[in-house]
Amino acid sequence: MSTALFIGRFQPFHKAHLQDIKNILKDCDKLIISIGSSQHSNTQDNPFSFEERIEMIEDALISENIGNYTIFPVPDVGNDSKWIEHLITLVPKFDIVYTGNDWTEKCFKNYKEKFMVKKIKLIPGINSTTIRDKMIKNENWQELVPETVIGFIKRVKGAERIKKICR
Repeated sequence: MSTALFIGRFQPFHKAHLQDIKNILKDCDKLIISIGSSQHSNTQDNPFSFEERIEMIEDALISENIGNYTIFPVPDVGNDSKWIEHLITLVPKFDIVYTGNDWTEKCFKNYKEKFMVKKIKLIPGINSTTIRDKMIKNENWQELVPETVIGFIKRVKGAERIKKICR
């Protein structure tokens, strides 16, 4: 039985994240979703709180009948070499790390004997930075996120928050 770790900031959770999770669960029995930079919120790069990110993720996964996952916060430590050891103390045991982030892949470089690292295939044009930029420019960001996330962002006035933060 294999357990995967999927690391992201999910600012916001989008359709590519959802597709990644579906693909990971085709290969693995269990999924640990690690929300990075969990201590940050109301900033340009991290506009949503940890609790808000959990809600976005859970709403989307429940609507897709995905249930074999757990979510854990992973705050930053400001030291790349200590980050993996920090992460390991915060989440349950895992075998495989899935990431689309070069920094995360680099951090796991010294742990190849302990964990398999699989790079996810990024979907061009769908990433959280693009979505936040579209919100700022009043462009169509909604097509890039699951329906449940659209509703959540509207309910918490997330687009307005991002515009205010980025002025």
